[in-house]
Amino acid sequence: GQGSARDWAAKGTALLGVRFVFAKSFERIHRSNLVGMGVVPLQFLPGQDADTLKLDGSETISICISGPLSPGCDVEVNAQPSDGGQPLSFVVKLRLDTEPEIQFFKHGGVMPFVMRQLAAASSKMQ
Repeated sequence: GQGSARDWAAKGTALLGVRFVFAKSFERIHRSNLVGMGVVPLQFLPGQDADTLKLDGSETISICISGPLSPGCDVEVNAQPSDGGQPLSFVVKLRLDTEPEIQFFKHGGVMPFVMRQLAAASSKMQ
């Protein structure tokens, strides 16, 4: 068939050029589909959400990853309001939950990861 609604929710997000998604929580399969499409799920910490942080979606977002990536690590986010107001910094949880998901992220999704592995294996055979 054409895939499930969850598949298309992740594909559509990736096709729109979205690189990160913020949420209070993620449904397990949708989170995994986002990762597979190269979209990084970032989870607000308990007590945090767009409302409590006064985010309206118009901000310019910068993601600061210091040190090596590890599953579930904390990530600093800087949000610059579009009206030039005071920037906001907050911490979220990286919802890349396994080492293979870290690798998928580094390659831009599962398909680029697999294609690079196939290309590397092919070049070794020649």
